Amino acid sequence: MKWEWRFVAETTESMEKEAMIRLDQAVSRMMEEMEELQERVRRAETKARDAQALLQRFSDGDDDPARQHDRMMALEEENRELRDRLRQGRDGVERILGRIRFLEEEG
Repeated sequence: MKWEWRFVAETTESMEKEAMIRLDQAVSRMMEEMEELQERVRRAETKARDAQALLQRFSDGDDDPARQHDRMMALEEENRELRDRLRQGRDGVERILGRIRFLEEEG
């Protein structure tokens, strides 16, 4: 009977040790996950603060979206006009070069 009792006690003790190891591993995993979540929360809070600051700039009128859009449209129109002028200038230069070549051949 003593042998059986010792076997049961050893089995119970080894089961308790295994349970403690599993519990320790589970707590470690949960701590790692918690640290990862805390880091994600910090990053999300930083992004939220940045977005809030940007929104504040727009709502304060510092960066009025309508004004920026109008300015962008004006700049795009100015770019088109400048491209047309460059194209016209190149055409004019080509005509002048053609005349010079003609005069060189005739002369």
